[in-house]
Amino acid sequence: MIFDIVMPKMGESLTEGTVLEWKKAVGETIDKDETLLEIATDKVDAEIPCPVSGTLVEIIGEVNKTYDIDTVIARIETSDEITPDKKGETRPAEPSAREATQPGPKPQLQSPVSFDDERSYSPLVKSIALNEDIQPSELQKIPGSGFRGRVTKKDVLFYLETRGSVPSKAVVVSGLEETGLAEKFGPEDVEIIEMDSMRKSIAKHMRQSIDTSAHVYVVSEVDLTHIMNYLSENQDELKKKLGHSLTITHFIAWAVREALLAFPLINASLDGAQIVRHKHLNIGIAVAVGNGLVVPPVRRAEDKSLIQISNDISEIVNKAREKKLTMDDLEGATFSITNFGVFGNLAGYPIINQPNVAILGVGAIKKRPVVIESARGDEIAIRQLGVFTLGFDHRLIDGATGGQFIESIVKHLEKVNPAQEMSGVS
Repeated sequence: MIFDIVMPKMGESLTEGTVLEWKKAVGETIDKDETLLEIATDKVDAEIPCPVSGTLVEIIGEVNKTYDIDTVIARIETSDEITPDKKGETRPAEPSAREATQPGPKPQLQSPVSFDDERSYSPLVKSIALNEDIQPSELQKIPGSGFRGRVTKKDVLFYLETRGSVPSKAVVVSGLEETGLAEKFGPEDVEIIEMDSMRKSIAKHMRQSIDTSAHVYVVSEVDLTHIMNYLSENQDELKKKLGHSLTITHFIAWAVREALLAFPLINASLDGAQIVRHKHLNIGIAVAVGNGLVVPPVRRAEDKSLIQISNDISEIVNKAREKKLTMDDLEGATFSITNFGVFGNLAGYPIINQPNVAILGVGAIKKRPVVIESARGDEIAIRQLGVFTLGFDHRLIDGATGGQFIESIVKHLEKVNPAQEMSGVS
């Protein structure tokens, strides 16, 4: 039996994916759950397992081409009796042209916009454009109000209502405008490298954040000596009990949770003039993967202990590095943490991860001589200090709130009893 392999839907907001690499060639056999191909979405690259065992008889999806979900991208010949795990993952293939005895199915409407267009459009938007005779040049000029400037149904309908009454301006892809620089150099002077889909997505997302939020920063120093000593003295035992290493990032995420409970406005988003306060604390953890960065969140952190937060972070970091993250794993962060200190950087000024209104940057933890108060008066001691940077959107968060929030994180870290918080691990 021939089964169609379709572009999978990895999250509720995912409408398309880009084929990055086929792991099998036509004619090769493949086992169920063995990796068949690698795809890229707006936020992450992912390895896609084959839902059946059999022989790869046809590859339809071309490398570096983008396809809507449920589009057939390959065919597998199998003798297995299969009940698909998820609707749409596999289905019996339609007879090919050479096998059909009846006229083929009615061709689907084709998009009026080339897939080479820098912006992508949902099938619904493409359908409306085709039915309303919106030409490619017109569609490219419609401002998008959706995520990352995506054109939504509402945008197209508004355009139709005001068509001809308001002059349209061409929409540029913010952050990726061509300058003609490459043409000024000869091939002997430079090498031209095309960005992959993840790098393009990061470029657009970061530029959009700068254009959207009024970034303001505050910086605080935190004494982490007692936590670092605890980790150094107990790491081997903790790793055996937890099944993974306990790191300072886990403590920081816990302290952020405590501070967010006290300052709920930091756990919000802006939608025009409306403040969207999130009921759950979904703390995003920035993870470097390959040539990019992803920010999967620890969900509902308000209900979790330090041990549970630690387990969640370990799980999402492993999934990110093994390319096992789905779009559902990546969406929904209400606050983000990025730790550039792991690379030895003392401090930094991170860009807010939209649609969050704040982000915490964690610098390197270094031993330094500092003045401390004791019963004998001021003394000089060696302490392990870190530098924290809080970036926040001044449209919503004032300096006083931002300053109090970062100091709340500092106080929770400096006062925490690590042994007590980890006493529940067994």
